[in-house]
Amino acid sequence: MSDLHLVSRCLKPYRRQFALAALCAFAEATLELCIPFVMASIVDVGVTAGDMGLVLSLGARMVALSVCAGALGLGYAHFSAEAAMGFGAGLREAEYAHVQELAFSNLDDFDTSSLVTRMTTDVTVIQNALVMGFRPMLRGPVMLVCGLIIACTMSARLAVVFFVILPALACALALIVHHVAPLFGAMQHAMDQLNDTLQENLVAIRAIKAYVREDYVAERFEGVNARLANAATRTFRTAVINTPVFTLSMNVASVALLWFGGQMIMAGEMGVGTLTGFMSYVLLIMNSLMMISNVFLLLARAITSVHRVSEVLCETPSIKSPAEGIDHVDTGEVTFRDVSFRYSPTAEKDVLSHISLHFPAGSTIGVLGATGSGKTSLVQLMARLYDASSGGVEVGGHDVRAYDLAALRDGVGIVLQKNVLFTGTVRENLHWGDATATDDELLRACQLACADEFLDRIGGLDADLGHGGGNVSGGQKQRLCIARTLLKHPRVLVFDDSTSACDMATDARIRENLSALTDVTKVVIAQRVASVMDADQIVVLEDGHVHATGTHAELMQTDNIYRELYESQVGGTAETDTTSGTAAAGENTATAAPRAGKGARDEQ
Repeated sequence: MSDLHLVSRCLKPYRRQFALAALCAFAEATLELCIPFVMASIVDVGVTAGDMGLVLSLGARMVALSVCAGALGLGYAHFSAEAAMGFGAGLREAEYAHVQELAFSNLDDFDTSSLVTRMTTDVTVIQNALVMGFRPMLRGPVMLVCGLIIACTMSARLAVVFFVILPALACALALIVHHVAPLFGAMQHAMDQLNDTLQENLVAIRAIKAYVREDYVAERFEGVNARLANAATRTFRTAVINTPVFTLSMNVASVALLWFGGQMIMAGEMGVGTLTGFMSYVLLIMNSLMMISNVFLLLARAITSVHRVSEVLCETPSIKSPAEGIDHVDTGEVTFRDVSFRYSPTAEKDVLSHISLHFPAGSTIGVLGATGSGKTSLVQLMARLYDASSGGVEVGGHDVRAYDLAALRDGVGIVLQKNVLFTGTVRENLHWGDATATDDELLRACQLACADEFLDRIGGLDADLGHGGGNVSGGQKQRLCIARTLLKHPRVLVFDDSTSACDMATDARIRENLSALTDVTKVVIAQRVASVMDADQIVVLEDGHVHATGTHAELMQTDNIYRELYESQVGGTAETDTTSGTAAAGENTATAAPRAGKGARDEQ
């Protein structure tokens, strides 16, 4: 019931339409119940007495009842469609808005494909249940109860047939619904898997073609598609059993009523018109039972979808802004105080363990380490994309949990490891950093990020980047992402391996341009020693621990890991003069491009 209560909040704006739809459905059912009674009067009174005037009068009354019932049916269709479609739109909007509030740790619990299914297919299932189920849900019980009452009034002896058949039908319906309800959940899970495979294959279509793996992915898709087809077959094969069961029941009831009714007519205990009207009520009662059974099947599937949607809506954001959070980051000073972190409370091992670091405001910090050493996890804590499991992270002299989230993330700009551009122009993407930025400011940010070098070639600020930035190369995409982050004017600027697709010369120019931002703390995660060797402080991480900190010269003298990285990437030995890290970096930058090959491009 909590799931239904949660989803029903989206029905509130459409209470008037639902009330009018219910009124139309109830009135329509009432009018239809009157038609067989009038028909019985035509046969037993008008036809028997040969009174053509009465026959025409009662016939006109039947026509009027039918027209009114049809008009009420149209009214129901209008109001129910308006309410159901509006409800579905509101539910999708509420679900999407809630997803935007979730933290990274919450989103880790849901696959992207599953979220897409929950916002599309599951909402559509709920909509269909309202449109197709609301009318029979109202009409069925009304027609069943009223039909039984009128049938008992017309002939209590014949009505006994209903009371024998109805319990058997109820048991059959309960067994069908009980068996089919879990199958709907399995079918929706198979739909999640299909969407996940389809999304992955379409995103990676270029890689698939490059490796000539079309047959492999086609076979993989065929497998998940077959699983969905099998799940749907099992589900609906069980669900449709109700149709032959009810057809059999209707036929048995009709035969029994004609048999016993015929005997009563021959005995003079019932008129032909009464039996004719009674048989009309048989059809109404059996149809109402069929409608009720279909409603139960629709509700069984809809309840599964409601539960899946409510799982998203019930997910409590693990990270929230405090009630009166600090609304501005004053300085770029960053401090880690005995920080430990794990992505899940049930994880066996910390990703970061007892990290204590201090980054002075305006300094340049380099972070090195092997894959999986915790570099990205470290910088994500600074913008509070995740919360530390223990210890504290401070930015600008305040714990990050004391900041308003929007203010903190404006003050700590992160160029993520996985670069993301959105469908649209260069200008539209850069405005994500500052929606009010002028063209001059946009071009200045592009200049700092060395994006101005290719901007004219692709069409300037109005160039269309295509879906997900597909019209630009990896290096160009990285530089546009850097420019976008610079437009936020952050106090702390984090580069999470954000120049990996750029050549060494371009990387050096970007670092040189950014060095002019003396009031910004720059944290650079890199795989190349040359990208961080001129930093004020270099942090070497190993397996989630701080292995060493210091300048390039200090680490060359004291740390084996850093020295091995330097010798493997740059060349030379530990005896190389390391008194001037900046000079070494400049020499490396000057010679790296020729080693990479003449005319090397950052778009590799």
